[in-house]
Amino acid sequence: MKKSIITLSLAAILGFGSATVGLPLEKASAENKLNDLNSQKDKINQQRSGVESKITDTDKKINENQGEQQSVQSEIERLDKAISDALAKIEEKNGQIAETKKEIEKLEAEIKVLVERIKKRNELLKDRARNYQETGGMVSYIDVLMGAQSFGDFVERVGAVATIVEADQDILKAHQADKDELEKKQAQVKEELASLEKMRAELESMKKSLNAQKAEKDKLLKSLKHEEEEMHAHKLELAEENEILAAQEAAIQKAIKLEQERQAEAARQAELAKQKAAQEAAKKSSSSSAGSSSAGSSSSSSPQVSAPSVSSGAWTRPAAGRLSSGFGNRSLGEHFGVDIAAGGTVPIVAAADGVVIRSYYSSSYGNAIFIAHSIGGQTYTTVYAHMRSRSVGSGQTVSKGQQIGIMGNTGQSYGQHLHFELHRGSWNAAKSNAINPVGIVPL
Repeated sequence: MKKSIITLSLAAILGFGSATVGLPLEKASAENKLNDLNSQKDKINQQRSGVESKITDTDKKINENQGEQQSVQSEIERLDKAISDALAKIEEKNGQIAETKKEIEKLEAEIKVLVERIKKRNELLKDRARNYQETGGMVSYIDVLMGAQSFGDFVERVGAVATIVEADQDILKAHQADKDELEKKQAQVKEELASLEKMRAELESMKKSLNAQKAEKDKLLKSLKHEEEEMHAHKLELAEENEILAAQEAAIQKAIKLEQERQAEAARQAELAKQKAAQEAAKKSSSSSAGSSSAGSSSSSSPQVSAPSVSSGAWTRPAAGRLSSGFGNRSLGEHFGVDIAAGGTVPIVAAADGVVIRSYYSSSYGNAIFIAHSIGGQTYTTVYAHMRSRSVGSGQTVSKGQQIGIMGNTGQSYGQHLHFELHRGSWNAAKSNAINPVGIVPL
């Protein structure tokens, strides 16, 4: 599937196999020829049914894959929303933490004032304690009272002492209240800040988890998309294979029709020859003089080509040049044919009489032609690849030695050459009909 679309199709038609099969020398009967052609047609029809079934299965898998992608995409959208919500809450908590820190700064300023007030009170209380120690505490207050000059003075002194004592009590109470308030504010702010930071940490952890889940879903979606691309490529390969099978089926059908027409013409010629022989016999029996006869000769000419010369047998060499690569295993992998290399403008010819299965351009094999042949009751398929140009079309009848194109370097090719393949029978995806053309085709 990583190869180009045509690789499977052409590799299948270009074939596989190592047995060298000789051309049958005996001439098969006309009935055997038609039977073979019909058998090949039936096999191709079965192969097409199998390929179409695979295409249907692939379509089903593609639909299932797309359904999974849609589900994963929905999950990714949900995660995106959850992540966005988490980010918004984190921002909110960050704002609250910032406000709390401002409150802490304000509180710290208040705390400084409280600390200063407590410090001053401590100094005042120390002075009071020192005075008690020096004067004997309450004794000093009695001395104050006893030193009154009059009752009014005494009352005033009592009020003054009461005020001082009450002030001392107020100082102690205020001191304790400030200390309690300070501890309360400190505890409250620390608790609030800790709570906010804990919530923010939880949100950060949630965001991290959501991001990890989204990363997994993204990875899964990417995998599903890649799988879908591979299935589409496989479907294209199957479609390519189906097109070639359809073309081959049409070519075989045309070959059947041509064979039927040939048989009908042969029967007509045989009947004419029989009638002529009967007439000659009648003439001989009614005449006493010696008869004379003359022999005629007929000649047929193949389309003129620069090279190679057309051989006399059923097969002819498809192109002039040297055999640069043979059939079978090689360093680049299995080679399902032979390569013929030559420079300049080199004609490519049909290796035998036949019907063009398909003539088209392939990204792998460049300009390529497939031809079906029926020779001695046996069906063959030949393939011609990497041509510079093609001069025959699909469904066209060609004769041995007829030019079908020019040698080239198109497709996945490294240097000008002809890639020539021979299949005994029709091609198939299992590549089981490919044979070594050496020893069959004069190379």
